[in-house]
Amino acid sequence: MGGEQRLQRIRRLARIARLMDTAIGIPGTKLRLGADSVFGLVPVIGDGAGAMIGLYIVNEARRLGVPKEKLSRMVGNIALDACVGSVPLLGDVFDLYFKSHRRNVQIILDHFGVMQEDIRRP
Repeated sequence: MGGEQRLQRIRRLARIARLMDTAIGIPGTKLRLGADSVFGLVPVIGDGAGAMIGLYIVNEARRLGVPKEKLSRMVGNIALDACVGSVPLLGDVFDLYFKSHRRNVQIILDHFGVMQEDIRRP
């Protein structure tokens, strides 16, 4: 796989992570939330849906060639997010601060030595 094709796939994953974790800013604060926080309001099903999207990101990382130990860390991030996120109220607050999808995309970026600025370019 060529470098440009890899970069396009990473950009797509970064867009998904942004949508899931930080798409909307809360006025008057520096906090941001995304679809994962909204999904989390629906008990069990919402956290499961967020985890499924997270597993898609992990699978794409696997297809890109990210090593198993990093994939394991990514799965751990998703598991923590899903488990703590499923606790009423505590999970909703947790989702505001623990952005598993963004963390996992950062693992991919770090692995390939890609900077945030590189994925913002069209």
